[in-house]
Amino acid sequence: MKNTMSTTLAALAAAALVAGCAGAGGSRDNIDAEFAAMMKSSFRDQGIAKTDRLNQDLGQAACSSPKPPPADVAKRIEAESMATIKWPANGQYFGDWKTGEKLAQSGRGMTWSDKSTATAGNGGQCYNCHQITKEEISFGTIGPSLYNYGKVRGVKDLNSPASAEIVKYTWGKLWNSKAYSACSNMPRFGHMKLLDEGQIRHLMALLLDPQSPVNK
Repeated sequence: MKNTMSTTLAALAAAALVAGCAGAGGSRDNIDAEFAAMMKSSFRDQGIAKTDRLNQDLGQAACSSPKPPPADVAKRIEAESMATIKWPANGQYFGDWKTGEKLAQSGRGMTWSDKSTATAGNGGQCYNCHQITKEEISFGTIGPSLYNYGKVRGVKDLNSPASAEIVKYTWGKLWNSKAYSACSNMPRFGHMKLLDEGQIRHLMALLLDPQSPVNK
């Protein structure tokens, strides 16, 4: 996934910066240029995985720096990201939570061995970072627990006007997380075409449907 690569690039950039400063004492611009050349020479196109994944947009570049981006840059990243969110066709936010659970369990997709960049076989790999259901005992802790996500936010009826704000926020967060936090580590599922609109609907149901095991 591109966000995972971004995290890796940030770590490598920090290492290269330290090495450069400890060595020749070159300028930051020179170190950045040397690092970019090193990265370019270290990767190659293979299958569907192309070296254009090394290209960073404003959010990735700003948040790969050792220091957080200035407030004005962070606000720009969030505003530009918000503008990319595609809201669901016909206002249909929800699919099937059972399919959403399967997507949350799966980490498939976007590897060089996949036959195409189509999202059909991709997963959301949600458990890599979050607790979601009590039935799953293996999960990451990079992100907060999402157990009872809808319940604690008072979502009792998916179509209730009272639920509209959290429903819209959740969709936007799944589509492009940087709209709400400039340096979010969460994959931008919709914006980066990691999942399609239908798959995001299924994850929405998993998180918010009162019948989902998430909210039991």
